Amino acid sequence: MRLLIVGTLEGQLGAASQIAMDRGAKVTHAPDVESALALLRTRGADLMMVDVEQNIPALIPQLLKEHFTIPVIACGIGTDPKVAAAAIRSGAKEYIPLPPEADLIAAVLEAVAEDSQTFVYNDPIMKNVCTLAAQVAPSEASILITGESGTGKEVMARFVHEKSRRANKAFVAINCAAIPENLLESELFGHEKGAFTGAVARRIGKFEEADGGTLLLDEISEMDVRVQAKLLRAIQERQIDRVGGNKPVNINIRIIATSNKNLQQAVKDGEFREDLYFRLNVVNLVVPPLRERPADIKVLAKHFATKYADANHLPERPINEAAMIALMAHNWPGNVRELENAMHRAVLLATNDEISPEAIMLPDASGNLVLNAPAHPATAAQNTAAAAYASAPSSTDDSNAALVGKTVAEVEQVLIIDTLKHCLGNRTHAANILGISIRTLRNKLNQYNSAGVSVPRPGETGSRAPI
Repeated sequence: MRLLIVGTLEGQLGAASQIAMDRGAKVTHAPDVESALALLRTRGADLMMVDVEQNIPALIPQLLKEHFTIPVIACGIGTDPKVAAAAIRSGAKEYIPLPPEADLIAAVLEAVAEDSQTFVYNDPIMKNVCTLAAQVAPSEASILITGESGTGKEVMARFVHEKSRRANKAFVAINCAAIPENLLESELFGHEKGAFTGAVARRIGKFEEADGGTLLLDEISEMDVRVQAKLLRAIQERQIDRVGGNKPVNINIRIIATSNKNLQQAVKDGEFREDLYFRLNVVNLVVPPLRERPADIKVLAKHFATKYADANHLPERPINEAAMIALMAHNWPGNVRELENAMHRAVLLATNDEISPEAIMLPDASGNLVLNAPAHPATAAQNTAAAAYASAPSSTDDSNAALVGKTVAEVEQVLIIDTLKHCLGNRTHAANILGISIRTLRNKLNQYNSAGVSVPRPGETGSRAPI
């Protein structure tokens, strides 16, 4: 992470600088706000730590005016709450008292730095993808990383950068979907003073910030076709033109792009340039969805449970067997991002010595994962885990033995339909007995109807549903 420190504070910021460098940050110093702005325009940064005595009320509006999206952390000697409050009111994200504490500096860097994401995986499918990524990382080839939202495409991009020959250089990421179309060209290629309204000074873009290193174009499928043409030229010629400039600038970068869309289809639809697609897709790394890599569910769940217990100053609780099986059986449409949020909630909601299934709630509060896991083709690992959970303690019980080898989704189907028959088809009563919302029950029944399963109508009863 690139840290810009502004001010002197009698050497105390120097101590903070050393702590930050020990934590892996690349640190640049500026004596005042004007110098800091000049450095931002020419080098860029990921985080600013500013002496509270500097003109923070003037700095923040100028950053907004020049479209810098960079967090500002105020620093000051002592812990005067009035000083801290004034800094926050001026627009600073946080206030750090000085002399600095190493743990506090580290916490701020971790909260802000994008490269603090830990790459955790254990599934054989993911290991194969990482093996390929490590193999091509030392090359200069452009890489296209594809996969559903939340699978960890940016984390994979950072992994490639760290395994490349450019690992000690900058890794600069830009989200093409998050920047307005009229500003994206300037963000990528920079601009000259007076190029447009608000261009008060020359500013370098992400290409120049990443010079010598790696540039990640996140969600590139959202990029306007007109900008795509200029991007293609930059990749081919290794030159860019700043907006309003008349002299090309040579650049030396490695391009990594990500997309959660089918770019081949986007090319057919005329939404993405075919020549740019082939320039980017020298190597395609496909990050599989979480439901296809069940071994990763286990290690990621444990990782997030530890992470958020520490972040919330709570005791670390192990995930019990029933909760882990429920996690393994869930479809995770939101992938790793959804799992992370679920484990964060579980850490907060757990009341016993372990994290149980009751603590793992769905985001819409419609219930926990045990009765809300959608029916889907489970992997072998999921089948094994679900069978262990579904089978009863006594192996001599014929009804329990019949469940062995079935998935949680299949056992759940039997439970829901049997309960519905017991209630003579009354959906409301069945939902109350099952402990799920009527909406969740109706969604399940719609799934069963679509799959050709006979669902009792109101007033109907019958024998146990087959599985």
